[in-house]
Amino acid sequence: MLKIDGLRAGYKGTEALHGLSLEIKQGSIVSAVGANGAGKSTLINAISRLVEVNAGSITFDGEDIVALSAPEVVELGIVQVPEGRQLFTALTVTENLRLGFHRLRHRRDASLYRDRLDYVYDLFPKLKERADQRTISLSGGEQQMVAMGRALMADPKLLLLDEPSLGLAPLVVERLFGVLQVLRKTGLTILLVEQHADEALALSDYGYVLSVGHIAAQGTGESLRGHEAIHQSYLG
Repeated sequence: MLKIDGLRAGYKGTEALHGLSLEIKQGSIVSAVGANGAGKSTLINAISRLVEVNAGSITFDGEDIVALSAPEVVELGIVQVPEGRQLFTALTVTENLRLGFHRLRHRRDASLYRDRLDYVYDLFPKLKERADQRTISLSGGEQQMVAMGRALMADPKLLLLDEPSLGLAPLVVERLFGVLQVLRKTGLTILLVEQHADEALALSDYGYVLSVGHIAAQGTGESLRGHEAIHQSYLG
């Protein structure tokens, strides 16, 4: 589904990825793990076309998307849940979720909107209880649910998750990762960027360990979890 070859990318002239190559197969969960500064968020933002690409290719369903804008990438079905959630906190839960439906607006189907909303509420029942609350009043975990729900309203082909567990209590993280297990069963393709390596790799079909803009190791999630040298050298 997604193939990256020789990717060099960064911010304002500073290169953070140095010729990185990876592949994500349709229906799989792939994790990119590593310490702070490894290039994980740059990777996900390069796919979303939010950072400058200096060299290399990003191919999605056979199309090189490097020259596309961020909105054009979303229209293809690549949808990101950004680090820090980035909600419209003055708006209600439902209003934030409605914004995620924008990708499907051309279908002009009121029942499709209701179907997507019901789907999100089934995944996150707490959001239905909080539907009319402004998101600024929600807990961090509930805000992360809104951010994930907003992305799912777009009916993505590829879901990009940038540090979804950041700042959340372990019990909340466990619940969110449980939702990812459910999404896996629907066949949704997911790229998960995480500092919590063990949790991410346990969920993943395949994983990449990033270190200072390079891929230091790769393999099945289970094989990387069990590799003591990798943990000591790159994951802490």
